[in-house]
Amino acid sequence: MSSNRGLPGAHRMRHDRHFVEELANQSVTAIGIMLPVDRIETNREQPRSNLGDLRELADSIRRCGLLEPLVVRPIPGTPNYQLVAGERRFHACTEAGLTEVPCIEVSATDQQALEMALVENLQRKDLTPFEEGEGFHTLVEKYAYTHEQVAAAVGKSRTSVTEALTLLSIPPAIRDLCRHADITARSVLLLIARAGDIPEMERLVQEIAEHGLDREGARAMARRPAPDAASPSEADSGDTSRFRPIQVRFRATPDAPVHLSFSIRRPDVTREQVIATLEDLLDRVRKGELDTKLPTT
Repeated sequence: MSSNRGLPGAHRMRHDRHFVEELANQSVTAIGIMLPVDRIETNREQPRSNLGDLRELADSIRRCGLLEPLVVRPIPGTPNYQLVAGERRFHACTEAGLTEVPCIEVSATDQQALEMALVENLQRKDLTPFEEGEGFHTLVEKYAYTHEQVAAAVGKSRTSVTEALTLLSIPPAIRDLCRHADITARSVLLLIARAGDIPEMERLVQEIAEHGLDREGARAMARRPAPDAASPSEADSGDTSRFRPIQVRFRATPDAPVHLSFSIRRPDVTREQVIATLEDLLDRVRKGELDTKLPTT
């Protein structure tokens, strides 16, 4: 199979008029073209920060080609194009070894391009609640959208938009704790966002994670007053129920290309256990077990 295989000869480019024309509010029909991958630049404002595991998608593209074209727009003054929609497919194509990919060329402003990227992600594979909120925040802050305008642009209710923006009040460190605790439900994340301060947010995350609380359980926990600091007798008895997960971040130098972040989930973790975990990670890297998650050179 040729490495530049894109859209198989028996298939035509799919052109969804609602997606390409109505979202971008265009009067000119979009154009289907084949583009070298090295002439496509990704959009830094693309709302998805985590592309997920691309192996299955890349394998599918190797077997069948890219059946759904990317959406791109010309970059003025250059021969290149900016990716508007299809971030995961684009990276999967490069992982699959394609040198050319089928694209739909559209004329879109920065605002329209961001709208299309948001809607494309929401329609195909949901963003995380935080990624969704960051995308909405860009529309509000950079392009002065009201919550109602954001809702109309992405096909959501105004309440959903406001809730997504509320989640951004959760600091990055608490977001990391939520991710490690596998807390992804927006209704639960909203309870954490509305906790009021960072210690209370940490308390809620710990309780939700340790007790597997659902939304109602988390609500009950949020209504419960935070306990006072442990008394001397509690401290002497070794009570660890108020332990809060510890987030450790490491960067060798300020400009280091790699930094590490890990969580200590229990109060009885020893230095030896931390060292053993890090050595296991190093061993897996040396054996190539994480190669699919590392950038190619």
